[in-house]
Amino acid sequence: MSKPSPEVYEQGKGMDAHNQAMREIRSRKEASYDPHEPTRVWLDEDNTPDGVKTSLTIILNTGGCRWARAGGCTMCGYVAESVDGGSVSHDALMDQIDVCLDHEAENADEPADLIKIYTSGSFLDEREVGAESRRAIADTFADRDRIVVESLPDFVDREKIADFTQHGLDTDVAIGLETATDRVRHDCVNKYFDFADFEDACAEAAAADEKAGSGIEAGIKAYLLMKPPFLTESEAVEDMISSVERCAAVSGCHTVSMNPCNVQRYTMVDDLYFEDGYRPPWLWSVAQVLAETADADAIVVSDPVGHGSDRGPHNCGECDDRVQKAIKDFDLRQDPSVFEQVTCECELTWETILERERSFNQPLTR
Repeated sequence: MSKPSPEVYEQGKGMDAHNQAMREIRSRKEASYDPHEPTRVWLDEDNTPDGVKTSLTIILNTGGCRWARAGGCTMCGYVAESVDGGSVSHDALMDQIDVCLDHEAENADEPADLIKIYTSGSFLDEREVGAESRRAIADTFADRDRIVVESLPDFVDREKIADFTQHGLDTDVAIGLETATDRVRHDCVNKYFDFADFEDACAEAAAADEKAGSGIEAGIKAYLLMKPPFLTESEAVEDMISSVERCAAVSGCHTVSMNPCNVQRYTMVDDLYFEDGYRPPWLWSVAQVLAETADADAIVVSDPVGHGSDRGPHNCGECDDRVQKAIKDFDLRQDPSVFEQVTCECELTWETILERERSFNQPLTR
């Protein structure tokens, strides 16, 4: 495992300085949350290796990401929504699952084929979700087709994945890699692991896939971050194109989800945003990356959260919904020609930003 780890990190500079700043920012949180209620739950559609499936997405309310409690990632505010005290009991977690099942029963005609479970940390970290809870959740969704669980690479283990595949569930582990470039991940995102650790996690998933037997799949879904702080728009685009291609080339990684950065509360990005030091990415940049990586050996998708708002990925305000629709169409069809159907005068401004923005003057425009 790369150093610094969640327990040991460089003192006095680098990641430690980021962590000190992040701990101060996170201390401003005042809200508290019910451990018996999930953070969020919703129904949608997702592109998987087996085609488009109806999905139930669950964000469990846990004690929060271990790394975030140390300070954590510069853009991630999810730990601010976690339960105070650092842990949630097995019974409370199962109450959250029941709430999500009730939501599904009330809003869907039939059970979703795909279950996606996030904790705003690591589902496979037993400090967040214990083995008893993990196995009970696997039992609960044993009748579905596929499940996605979120984890840092440290905790990806073939035996944990087997808790799901033994039920005949195709199982994917979603890893917040953010970028394939170690320097960007360390210095801009403040994430402690290296790309080599991601490759090791993919190898664990591949071993679980082999062990699962005929007809059952286990793999990795890589999450990338489009435009972390301190990168210009053009640097962010170049980093994402390279990162998608590198992830797609790793055996065991079948899907790459590129998430454009949005401004969340209690984060370093939030502080930068209010000091005019950060602008979320242009939707045109998202479209460019998707178009240029459409032939990668993986499913490549993006879900711009908060699109069209000042705190989310946006263009000029006039074309945002049309570009977002094209991105959604691409996610389901993997056809880059969808982007040829949308144009706007603000493309010229975006192209100028790509050409002229430099680190010392970014963001060149809001």
